[in-house]
Amino acid sequence: METLSAYARQFIGNMERPDVDKIDGLSPVISIEQKTTSKNPRSTVGTVTEIYDFLRLLYARAGTAYSHESGEAMVRYTDEQILKLIWERTEGERVQLLAPIVRSRKGHYRELFEQIARQGYLRVRVDGEMREITRGMKLDRYKIHDIEVVIDRLKVEEGSLERLKKSVEATMFMGKGVMMTLREDEAKPRYYSRHLMCPTTGISYPEPEPNTFSFNSPKGACHHCNGLGLVSEVDLKKVVPDEKKSIRKGGLAPLGEFKRSWIFNQLEIIGDRYGFTLDTLVGDIPKEGMEVILYGAQESFEVENRTLGVTRKYSLQFEGIIRFIEDQAKEAKSKRLRRWADDFMNKVNCPTCEGSRLKKESRHFRIGDKSISDLTHLSIDAFYSWLQSTSTELQGNKARIARDIFKELIARTEFLLEVG
Repeated sequence: METLSAYARQFIGNMERPDVDKIDGLSPVISIEQKTTSKNPRSTVGTVTEIYDFLRLLYARAGTAYSHESGEAMVRYTDEQILKLIWERTEGERVQLLAPIVRSRKGHYRELFEQIARQGYLRVRVDGEMREITRGMKLDRYKIHDIEVVIDRLKVEEGSLERLKKSVEATMFMGKGVMMTLREDEAKPRYYSRHLMCPTTGISYPEPEPNTFSFNSPKGACHHCNGLGLVSEVDLKKVVPDEKKSIRKGGLAPLGEFKRSWIFNQLEIIGDRYGFTLDTLVGDIPKEGMEVILYGAQESFEVENRTLGVTRKYSLQFEGIIRFIEDQAKEAKSKRLRRWADDFMNKVNCPTCEGSRLKKESRHFRIGDKSISDLTHLSIDAFYSWLQSTSTELQGNKARIARDIFKELIARTEFLLEVG
């Protein structure tokens, strides 16, 4: 009792003095608490046993990156290697050194061109076309652009080696570790990078770290599902459970039966526009009208009433039932409204990450023929077999780095198998 806290002891009250001074040979009393793990959608067998933490470390240190565009292994060069490659590939030819500064982004970039001109550069390559920088130059702000600055144009020969070296350094500095070379007779540039880069398309990945493979970190989690692997999607069968009912009789489940309200007034206007009434069976409503009911529309139109000889003008601003349900599920402050929206939705695999929870870049690091998301879908038996075979296949520096990580992974997986 003396080991209890003062707070706990107050519930026991004062104890009587015992009748003995000393008792020998009693075994100690052990209290075991049963804890149930919380039902956190972010917890998996891998994260609870810390196997996934070791996997993240393994892929960050020993994984091979592949391009998600071309499927090629990514490459990384030092400045000396880049200089050597340019020399070998373009010796005796005229070549332009380009620094990419805008990649697939919208904007007019007027200030950017002025800034480039102030730094002493006269030419840029915009969307594959060479252009001289002029006063007030700007692009279409609503289109996606690629912009590269021409740092230098020179002939690669013995006397220009020092100039080439300085130009490569300047190009790397402006391109933040990425540069391109373009021969005069070619339209397609060649990419070089200090980072992980696809040699064909020029896309680059950030330096891998354990967080790159974590679905609980913004650095690794899929942006669409926030690392959960599942998204809520409105189920049309729940919205329209019976096509043989009319809207007035409750054919649209989220709205229920007809009542005098703004939304039913909007549905009457949609009916005037697309040729149906609230008494038309849902299954008989024209396809265009059903699209507007479900996904909304904003338009103004006129409907002529030949019987009365008048023309009515309507302004339709309808959000759409499906969009309304989706908005309520995401943004409603009331729990009751969120529960109401959830009744019409199903959980489905995220279409962006296909249920893997990770970003596209994170899914394209592999050891052997498996990505980290491939491993998380294996049974523990199959995962153990992969560990056994792969731990002996890695060579050189990667084998030395991965040795201790594999040792820990195998021990923890063996324990899971022994426990059953």
